[in-house]
Amino acid sequence: MRTAPETDLAAPEPAPEPAPDLETAEGLLARYDEVRGYTELLAAPLSPEDQTVQSMPDVSPTKWHRAHVTWFFETFLLAEHESGFAPFQDQYWFLFNSYYEAVGPRYSRPLRGVISRPGAHDVGLYRRNVDDRLRDLVARSDDGTLAKLRPLMELGFHHEQQHQELLLMDIKHVLSLNPLQPVYAGRPAPGPAGGPGEPDPLGWVGFEGGLVEIGHRSEAFCFDNELPLHQQWLPPYRLADRLVTNGEWLAFIADGGYRRPELWLSDGWARVQAEGWEAPFYWRETDGVWHEHTLHGTVVLDPAAPVCHVSHYEADAYATWAGKRLPTEAEWEHAARIAEADAGPANLADLETFHPRPAGAPGSLRQLFGDCWEWTASAYLPYPGFRPAAGAIGEYNGKFMSNQMVLRGGCALTPPGHTRATYRNFFPPGARWPLTGVRLADGGAA
Repeated sequence: MRTAPETDLAAPEPAPEPAPDLETAEGLLARYDEVRGYTELLAAPLSPEDQTVQSMPDVSPTKWHRAHVTWFFETFLLAEHESGFAPFQDQYWFLFNSYYEAVGPRYSRPLRGVISRPGAHDVGLYRRNVDDRLRDLVARSDDGTLAKLRPLMELGFHHEQQHQELLLMDIKHVLSLNPLQPVYAGRPAPGPAGGPGEPDPLGWVGFEGGLVEIGHRSEAFCFDNELPLHQQWLPPYRLADRLVTNGEWLAFIADGGYRRPELWLSDGWARVQAEGWEAPFYWRETDGVWHEHTLHGTVVLDPAAPVCHVSHYEADAYATWAGKRLPTEAEWEHAARIAEADAGPANLADLETFHPRPAGAPGSLRQLFGDCWEWTASAYLPYPGFRPAAGAIGEYNGKFMSNQMVLRGGCALTPPGHTRATYRNFFPPGARWPLTGVRLADGGAA
């Protein structure tokens, strides 16, 4: 099986400058250009053909991501505030709406890949047109108009960052189905001796719990589903100091983990049977050697790296097999607030490997932000007192509070500045294509 050549995405070094001041027109535009430019940087290694493919209903073509985030700025900023507004192209309003029913009808999500036109180049023209018009709108706005634009632009920045992460997850799935095993970019992360490492012993960090505050509490940006701030009682608990590794997951497989119904939730066991699950999503065994597909190609499995691309069902089954459980989202957030100052560097937007890395030296909670989104035991539900915003923007999060599980922490594809202790990501419990992993929890028993 072919492994990846040593290729790198030609990303510029981050400028050692302070974050733009979003209170000014200049700062808003600097942040806008930064976010929009990063999307194009991620799309740059892909051919127009790569950008058109939709490999399953949950995956969107790269050009669709590029167009949809542009549609967002056109729809929620230009349409409301640009004098004499007219859409760039009437049918784009229909093609690139994702799920905003209040805006109007939309093209079927599972069929996005059959739309060959507009092509990747034409999507680029659409992006440039909207960029030029939005820059002009902001530059010409008075203080009152800027005050109206600012929260919508900041939401647009974070919306685009979500799609930057999804763009990489989606193209990973697309390329995984190509028998030529094409490489997107990056190289494997070397172990301590230059090759795959071995997992270090799993440690535990205890927390007293008690009556704690959960939810966003500062003036900085957050999504509406992180509000309102509320109190919750937590009994004492412990979290594992790192994520579950590939090596530990191999032991689960060897012990019949995918063949033992007593370990699984009923719905999960039904998925195992119906879809023939035998290992994590991108794992393949060849001549007795396990490999996994990554954005830098198909590589020999590193036992020390975090297991990834496992569903909530798999995460829960593994925790049951290990005699532990998954943390609740309140436990995770409470622990993150306490430990984040000592959590070490976060593996976010890893443009070198595009993949989770082995845990660093022991100490407090490792891999807290980045590497893998961490499944929790919590269903994605509204916080007490939650109210969605009025209008189409209110459809952003609230309408999905059913049949989803909460994940925390970010992953190796998450842009920096796009995660925090209160961030609530969510996916259906059977989802395996996102970059998801597992952290164990218990009530403090030895």
